[in-house]
Amino acid sequence: MHELGPWFHNLRLGQEAAVQTAPDHPLGDFPANFWEFFKHAVPNDLSGRSVLDIGCNGGFYSFEMKRRGAARVLGVDHDPVYLSQARFAREVLDLDVEFVQGDVYDIDHIVDREQFDYVVFMGVLYHLRHPLYALEKVATLVRGRLLFQTMERGSWDTVQFAADYPIAERDVFFDDRFPRMFFVEQAYAGDHTNWWIPNPACTQALLRSVGLQVIDRPCHEVYVCEPGAAPA
Repeated sequence: MHELGPWFHNLRLGQEAAVQTAPDHPLGDFPANFWEFFKHAVPNDLSGRSVLDIGCNGGFYSFEMKRRGAARVLGVDHDPVYLSQARFAREVLDLDVEFVQGDVYDIDHIVDREQFDYVVFMGVLYHLRHPLYALEKVATLVRGRLLFQTMERGSWDTVQFAADYPIAERDVFFDDRFPRMFFVEQAYAGDHTNWWIPNPACTQALLRSVGLQVIDRPCHEVYVCEPGAAPA
């Protein structure tokens, strides 16, 4: 296990789940502690359902979905180290989860345009140089619901803005509640892959623009979505 480290997902392995893969995680018992805030947004019984976990990392969410009885769980990540961790944990936990390597920009081809009852797309958007392009791809694969999370910064307030403005309008762009993405040129939190960080208004606008409607916000930064909004 240690040869596969460092781990980002703190998984509990071994007899009575006594072994932790990242016991000194800077975010605490992550992502189990985060999962507690929104796990009620996923049915306890996923029997017969299919799940796609994009950016699965060490497999925490994939394993949780399988524990709820999902018939098929597919985890996808571009990082071979994370996938090695996930496959190791799969064997220890004896859970039937499929893991494949791939990039979110090619996700529709990786799954051959198959749609899933639940798509998990958490902690990925802000690591992408082309976030809207990727989100468009992801949205086409959602048959049932999308469980989405992104880092957010800026104003937490959202208001209804006009559908259009004349070219002379400038003041609206000084309103902190206007949908906006903050571009990180160098690094944020020591991570050079943090590229774009939306405010909540922007997150919701992005989701609407790819044809998804937000049906629940179980906690900060987490959105439960279904197909239904008219794509912009």
